[in-house]
Amino acid sequence: MAADDRTLPQHLATELAERLALVTRRFDRALLIAGDAAPHAAAIRASGRVNDLILAAPAADDDLRLEAGSFNAIIAMADLHAVNDLPGQLAQMRRALKPDGMLLVAFFGGETLAELRQSWLAAEGEGRGASPRVAPMVEVRAFGTLLQRAGFALPVIDADRRTLRYADALSLMREIKAMGFANPLADRARGLTAPATLARAVNYYHDHFADADHRIRATLDVLWAIAWTPDASQPKPARPGSATMRLADALKAKDLD
Repeated sequence: MAADDRTLPQHLATELAERLALVTRRFDRALLIAGDAAPHAAAIRASGRVNDLILAAPAADDDLRLEAGSFNAIIAMADLHAVNDLPGQLAQMRRALKPDGMLLVAFFGGETLAELRQSWLAAEGEGRGASPRVAPMVEVRAFGTLLQRAGFALPVIDADRRTLRYADALSLMREIKAMGFANPLADRARGLTAPATLARAVNYYHDHFADADHRIRATLDVLWAIAWTPDASQPKPARPGSATMRLADALKAKDLD
């Protein structure tokens, strides 16, 4: 698929609408945290799942400044991959939610921009040494652990992998910058990138990740997660040893005893 400035936000908003349609609850007061809030807010309002929607930009210092128990739902879109203290921010969201409150997030993780990361490493490895250019990404299993550590219950996490295609590597880099996702790492190189280094990265990208029509590929893994603050009304796992049927019978498998 070709990419433009609207492709990614619109894709996320469409996916958000589909996921909200699966939630049978209605929330009195919800918080949306997003850098580009308009398409996501429209999707949330159109879903009919939220009575009062509050909009907030991502916190520059990781302090969300949220009052305890002030929301029934928090939705964070395309932000958590850039957070310095991810466990701390999840704990803040947990504190700000009422019992049986919903957390719904989407952010970049997994193999996102793996091609760009490899191209920069190859280009800078030939010179003065590689500087971190693409932030490390959280894996699905690791994020599930973080949700549980923050005190969330019933987490469900999945990854939506998409392959975007661009005319060239420079077009990809320009879009990343335009969306506000430029290199956020504190220990990145501060000076201007040498033209020769940039040229090596672009050439490596095209040599290794271009299709027959010369357009380059970019992997995007969007991690989606939904979890809830604990509440007595939520389903509980069965007590160990309380099963009334053998696993072999349930699976209609041959008894091997």
